[in-house]
Amino acid sequence: MDKTSLFHGNLVTTRRILYTPSAFARTSLLHLQETGFLEARKPHTSRRKNLSSYLFFQVLSGHGTLEYGGEILSLDTGDCVFLDCRRPYSHRASDELWQLKWVHFYGPNMGSIYDKYTERGGRPCFHPSDPASYSMILDELYEIASSEDHVRDMRIFEKLASLLTLLMEQSWNPESRQHISAKKQNLQNIKEYLDQHYMEKINLDDLAEMFYINKFYLTRIFREQFGTSVNSYLLQVRITHAKQLLRFTDRTIEEIAGECGVADASYFSRMFRKVEGISPGEFRRTW
Repeated sequence: MDKTSLFHGNLVTTRRILYTPSAFARTSLLHLQETGFLEARKPHTSRRKNLSSYLFFQVLSGHGTLEYGGEILSLDTGDCVFLDCRRPYSHRASDELWQLKWVHFYGPNMGSIYDKYTERGGRPCFHPSDPASYSMILDELYEIASSEDHVRDMRIFEKLASLLTLLMEQSWNPESRQHISAKKQNLQNIKEYLDQHYMEKINLDDLAEMFYINKFYLTRIFREQFGTSVNSYLLQVRITHAKQLLRFTDRTIEEIAGECGVADASYFSRMFRKVEGISPGEFRRTW
């Protein structure tokens, strides 16, 4: 436990845990970096940027402001804040009693998760309908991090996943998505087209022509919106359908490959093994 906070100013009380996850947790799991509690009685400002971290904090008492993404937002008791710390941010407290609980964390695919949060209308600052549920998760994270539990990295992963699920559930705000351009909105149509026509021969040039969109723009925005490339998504759809046919039909590998839009059965088998780690025949035998 460390009595020095990330937040600068005139501190009354602060406690935090700088957590060191295992190598496995750092590379494979949502993992904790720091969690703690802050109490201050005089104004102070905290500024950060370019941190490989995501910050969630809850205002337990007091008032302040948050500067993030070109906006200045008011913070009041009960508000929650969820930030990508790679971007510059700062928050300032008033001269009232200012109390926070916070957690810094990171993990594989957090960039895509945060993008999905904002795509769904999630805001950097919001007032939850059930603030106690967030407070409980923060308390549990602190308790687990300070324990000697031999599977605490997994328990921390579970709590961070619960936090992200809660953020997705309670911050759904579709009206804030109205600023998305018409072309960007149309990528949902392209995704649905891939879902329905995966058994056909599909390439990027044809898609771009069909939907009247530049193929380089399509490549970039599809990845931003869905967290994967067009080709990777199409492969995922095809492999998912192939697994269903392998489990529930007696069709040959060649027939299944054809039904999934791949004319070459050998190429299909290589792609299946690359995704699933086993051949189509081995997958069928395991079921």
